[in-house]
Parts: sequence; structure tokens; C-alpha cells
Amino acid sequence: MSSDSLLAHAGQFTLLDWAVVIGYLAFTTILGAKLAGKQATIRDFFLGGRKLPWFAVSGSIIATEISAVTFVSVPFVVFAIGGNFTYLQLGLGTILARIIIGYIFVPAFYEREIYSPYDYMGHWLGPRVKQVVTGLFIVGQLLGQGVRVYLTALVLEVVTDGRLNLHYSIWIIGVVAIVWTILGGIATVIWTDSLLFLLFFAGAVVSIGYVAHLVPGGWSEVFRLGSEAEKFRVFDFSLDPTLQFTFWAGIIASTWGSLNAYGTDQLIAQRMFCCKGPRQARWAIIASSTSLLVTLSVLMVGVGLFAYYHHFPLDATDAARVAEKGDRIFPTFIVRVLPPGLTGLIVAAIFAAAISSLDSILAALSQTFISAFYRPFRRRRAGIVDIDSPATPDEERRDVFVSRILIVFWGLALCGMAYVSIAASKRYNDVLNLALSMAGYTGGAMLAGFMLAFLRVNVNDRGLLWSAPLSVVTVFAVAWNKAPADPALRQFGWADGVCYAAAGVFLALWTMLVIRDPRRGLLKTPWLVAGVGLMLVLHHFLRFPSPDGTHLLPPAWPWYIPIGSVVAFVFGYVLGDPRERTGEALKRAHNT
Repeated sequence: MSSDSLLAHAGQFTLLDWAVVIGYLAFTTILGAKLAGKQATIRDFFLGGRKLPWFAVSGSIIATEISAVTFVSVPFVVFAIGGNFTYLQLGLGTILARIIIGYIFVPAFYEREIYSPYDYMGHWLGPRVKQVVTGLFIVGQLLGQGVRVYLTALVLEVVTDGRLNLHYSIWIIGVVAIVWTILGGIATVIWTDSLLFLLFFAGAVVSIGYVAHLVPGGWSEVFRLGSEAEKFRVFDFSLDPTLQFTFWAGIIASTWGSLNAYGTDQLIAQRMFCCKGPRQARWAIIASSTSLLVTLSVLMVGVGLFAYYHHFPLDATDAARVAEKGDRIFPTFIVRVLPPGLTGLIVAAIFAAAISSLDSILAALSQTFISAFYRPFRRRRAGIVDIDSPATPDEERRDVFVSRILIVFWGLALCGMAYVSIAASKRYNDVLNLALSMAGYTGGAMLAGFMLAFLRVNVNDRGLLWSAPLSVVTVFAVAWNKAPADPALRQFGWADGVCYAAAGVFLALWTMLVIRDPRRGLLKTPWLVAGVGLMLVLHHFLRFPSPDGTHLLPPAWPWYIPIGSVVAFVFGYVLGDPRERTGEALKRAHNT
């Protein structure tokens, strides 16, 4: 088959393709809404009545974690010059983390009926901690999910050859996700996600098969070219912390970070609360390790693309597009090479991957905001002393109504954040690293909050109120530590300004605390100064040499959460005050 015949329909996204995409989305919408049932209470809307089967929950977890970023960007990780399977090493850590979560985190979450890990932290450390970590979750998800919306919109722009531009694509994705989430809450989200998971797994498998069919020599040629270019290399035992995909990043940093991603990040953790009990929740989270099969299939797509374009090089126009953004290689193949109908199937799979993440985050953002901010505010205004007491039927109906309004609000906010991601993507070689790095800014503080609660350390919530924002700023200071090695070339940039401004705010607020309560404040002042000083030292002095020795680079994004969690935990402990062991606190301490 000649390259001319393969490109005969280049740039065309046909009516058949649109019919496949729209038909699948309509079918999924109707079936998901039917399976969800009625959502009369907050428990139904956000926990699915705690009656959802573990296999559906597991499929939903996989669909949420894969996302369009993985489906579209990971092939480029292999396709790129020097690219290989080392990305798979991070999966080792995710499996270990899921086992830890299944046997340690899940039993703790099922001690009482809660809706999120932040309810658990608030129960043990106090309501202010619940609000702080909920705020961190909201900020982190607005940053990370905005990237996913942007990437899927970018794919749609490519496959329609610009006829559906980036702006229209962003809002189409947002509207579909909003509608799905409003229809039936988390139950609809889980059932539709399970169906979407099957679609994008099938899409990856079909793509691999079709590439092998087109490459002269078939599978043997794909494997020959991949082997010669060392595309199948899995392990990298380098100790260089600036590399994202190494064995040590997988075993240590990925395990550490995945405890947050699957255990304390409501985006995925919310699903475990929908199971009938801890045993089913454990099965759901551990069984979701099969997501590595999806990742492996997407990596194979990258090898196939490498082999295909070895025989049929990109034309000048497409080569320029891919050179500008490497993530465009798979979407370019989809629209230039795949036949009508099959193109629609793969685009529907990309839609599925994006929307499965977006509808999940809309439900999670809405639920956490209701629990941490809206309901306490309403109850205080009504003069209700116990803000955690069971809701009345009227409160339940009102909360479900407000939840749907919040879903629309967060959907619009995420679409807006997609525009921010367009600008931020210019700093990264590919969107995958942009999306994965965003979660690291806030994830460490959230994990530290859980550990302070789980370990039952004898400190109150004061410490984490200071250490959580300090952790976020410290990760920022590390991530944006890219000044030249030569001090003479070092200039004061905007990132330096952010770090110094944050240091000034911390010290000013602490000074106010010392003035108000000198005895307590002065005792803790050395620790606060040490934390602020550590942040500035990490930003300015502790740098890692690049391979050529000419520049100094920060550690790669897998290490952001370990760094952030250590800072948040240590300073959360030393800045906290001993907790008064009275009342319910004494009872809980006695029981444990």
C-alpha cells in the first residue's frame, strides 16, 4: 500500500466518524443514566447508596486514571527519539501503593460513614484541617484537569483539520461532562466510566492491529525496528533524580505519590466509598492494577507509530505540527491514515478517556465543597451546634440541588483552566509531563494530612494549617529551580519573586501570631523560620547538575509529592500544639 493511497482521505473527519462518536456518547449517556437509578439524597448522589459492585468501581478507577493525557501523550513518549518503555516503571509503584491502600487505608475509611478522605482527616484533626486539604484538592484538580481538557480539545482540532477549533472543542467536552454528572451523580459516573474504559482499551488494541497491518512485514517488522531503536527497554537504574522514568522513581517516588493519587485524592478515592464494604473496596482498588495492561497497549501504539513513519515519513506540514508539539503524532496518524468509521471509533475513545476523568472530578469537587464549606456554613447560619449531625430530608433535597449547581460551576471553571494550560504547556516538551507535574504541587500536603490523622499523633490542627501551604510553596520552589550554574548569569525572575513574597507572607502572619500569643508563638518560631529558610535554600542553592554539566536542574516531577509530604508532615508535627484529650478525643484514643 503506497503512502499516497493511505493519505487519500487526509484531513477528513467524515459524517460516518461523527455518527460513530455521537452515537456512542448518546448510547453511554442513556445506559449510564438508567443504571444509576434515582438520586434522592446526598448519599445516593455521592456514594451511589454504597451499593455499587466492586468490578464497576474498579473499571471506573482505571478509566479515571488513564485519561486522554495517557491515551494521546504516552505514544509520543515511545515514538520520540530515545523514547522507550521506561515509563512502565512508574507502574511498579502504583501496584505497591494500591496494595497498601487496600489493606491499610480502606479499613480506616470504613470505620464510619464518610464521603472523602478529608472527612476522615477532619474527624481526627479538626474541621479546619478538612477545609485546608479540601482547598488543596480543589486547587490541584483545577490545575491538573484543565490540562486534560486542553489536550482533548487539541486532538479534536487536529482530527477535524482546524474546522472545530480549540475553543469550541474545550466547551463541547465541558458540556458533555457536566450533563453526564448532573444526570445521576457518582453512580452515573461510575457506570459510564466502566463503559468508556472498555472503549478506549479497544481503541488502543485496534490502533496497534491496524498499524501492524499497514507496516510492510507486519508484526515482525514492528518488533525489529522497535528492538533496533531500543524502544522495548523497560528498566533504567540511573540515580539521576532529574529523570522522570527510572527504577528508583518507580519504586520509591511513584509508590509514595500513588498513595496520594489513589488514597487521599478524592478524584479516585471517592469510588472506594461507593462499595458495599471494605472488602469490596479492597478488591476494587487492587484489581484496578490491571490498568497497566492499558498503559502497555498504549506504549505499543508508540512503537507501531515509530515503525509506520519509518516507512511512510510525515509530510512537511504534519512534520512541522509534530515538531511543534510531539503529542500530535497519534492524532495525526488517526486522521491521516485510519479509514472513516475507525477514525470515529478512536476519537470516541479519546473523548471517553477525557470525559471519564472530567465527570469524575466534577462529582468530587462538588461533593468536597458541599461537605467542607457549604453545609457547615448553612448550619452555622441556622444556629445548629453540631454541624456533623445527620441531615434532615429538606437539607438532603437542598444539598442535591446545590450539588448540581456546583457541578455546572466547576465544569465552567475547568474549561477556563484549559486556557491557562495552553500558556503553561509552552514550558514543557509534552503535555503528559505538564499534567503529571501539576498534581505534585498539592498532593504531598494532602498525604501528610492523612498520615497525621492515621498515626494518631498527639498534635492539633494548628501545625498543618501552616505546613500545608508551606509544602505547596516548597514544591513550587523546587520545581521552578532552573537558574544557570554560573552565578553571574543568574537573574531575579518571577519564580524568585513568588518564593520571596511567600516567605514574607509566612513571616508576617507568624509575627502577628507571636504578638497575640507570645508564649506559644516564640516557642515555635525557630521551626517556622527553619521551614521558610528550607524553602529558599531548595530554590536557590541545592541544585542538580544536568548531564552536560552546563545547567542546574530540579528533580523530576515524581519526586514532588515525596518532597511536599515530608515538609508538610514534619512541620505539621513540630508547629502543632498538644491536643487536649477530652471528650470524644479521649474515647477515640482509648479505642485505638
